[in-house]
Amino acid sequence: MYEENVILIDDQDNEIGLLEKMEAHQLGLLHRAFSVILFNSKGELLLQQRAAHKYHSPLLWTNTCCSHQRPGESSLVAAKRRLKEEMGMEAELQEAFSFIYKAKLDQGLTEHELDHVLFGYTNVNPLINKEEVEDYKWVSMNDLLQDLEQHPEKYTAWFKILFNQHLEEITKAAYESL
Repeated sequence: MYEENVILIDDQDNEIGLLEKMEAHQLGLLHRAFSVILFNSKGELLLQQRAAHKYHSPLLWTNTCCSHQRPGESSLVAAKRRLKEEMGMEAELQEAFSFIYKAKLDQGLTEHELDHVLFGYTNVNPLINKEEVEDYKWVSMNDLLQDLEQHPEKYTAWFKILFNQHLEEITKAAYESL
């Protein structure tokens, strides 16, 4: 079985090593990651519900897809790879910004990531990979913000942080899709 490593980094995104993914999350070490947010022509965001058997945050709703870059792989290449693997789709993507966050998860794990956020636009529905994704939905910004406020427990830790810290950039990207 393929052992998945993450790229350990300093807070300036300089690579300092590799570590097995689970160990990095157990130790809460800073590593490189990415998040994709797709919008349609109605300004709706494509959300995924994580598969029930995921080792953390099962059945929680989150951004379109997210994962970790492989050694030598750009954020854009990694995002396109995982978008195809998880959601069965392709889209033009553009890196919008990055931010560092740290969040305690279930199972005694900690996400500590420098997250490269990429935006894209499509009107195509995904063909989800049931090994990765339980379900998906398109949701308006207003409905999403209301649900995040009323039911925060339904969403992943990183998605809530992303929205709390970068709502202006996300809202702007949603309106640009109209």
